[in-house]
Amino acid sequence: MAAFVAAYPFERGIRDPRVLAALRKVPRHEFVPEAQHERAYTDGPLDIGEGQTISQPFIVGFMSEALELKASDRVLEIGAGSGYQTAILAELVGEVYAVEISESLAQRAQGVLERLQYRNVHVRCADGALGWKEAAPFDAILIACAAPQIPAALVEQLQENGRLILPLDHGLLAGQELVLAQKTKHGLRQERRMAVRFVPMIRPTSRPG
Repeated sequence: MAAFVAAYPFERGIRDPRVLAALRKVPRHEFVPEAQHERAYTDGPLDIGEGQTISQPFIVGFMSEALELKASDRVLEIGAGSGYQTAILAELVGEVYAVEISESLAQRAQGVLERLQYRNVHVRCADGALGWKEAAPFDAILIACAAPQIPAALVEQLQENGRLILPLDHGLLAGQELVLAQKTKHGLRQERRMAVRFVPMIRPTSRPG
């Protein structure tokens, strides 16, 4: 896959050298079905099954850079999917706690991450809106699925001055936008970044049947 990596078009607008190095290092084809390998290094989302997608590399890099991560940080990821974003975070921080509601995706992600020898990653299958309370507080939280509001439990689990990024869903007409929030003693300070399109956050009560 070296030829694909060399042409990887993820660098537009991303300047953090640590994020760029992580994007170059992590083998994206390992996190998508074999039928998608030839498209793994294009800058677009790909289907990973279970009605979920792997985000385009630019968005993965943009969200990671926006959190201004440090090597000592402990990060919570909601919506781990195939584990690709998880691996990028693992290259940047001390510990990653990744939550995925689909049991099959969580198991698959954990298997790939273990095979690639990421030892600073913890994966669990659970309701992402509830976070990972026993591992809190976190220096940063990355939510890779759209929600109409920031779940209160996640705000509680964020360290003061910590940063959180997610796609907020404003409804059918207004669409989604990527929002960066910082927790202060007075509440959340939010910044709008860009229009995006993510799969919705799934809650146990929203499962069909």
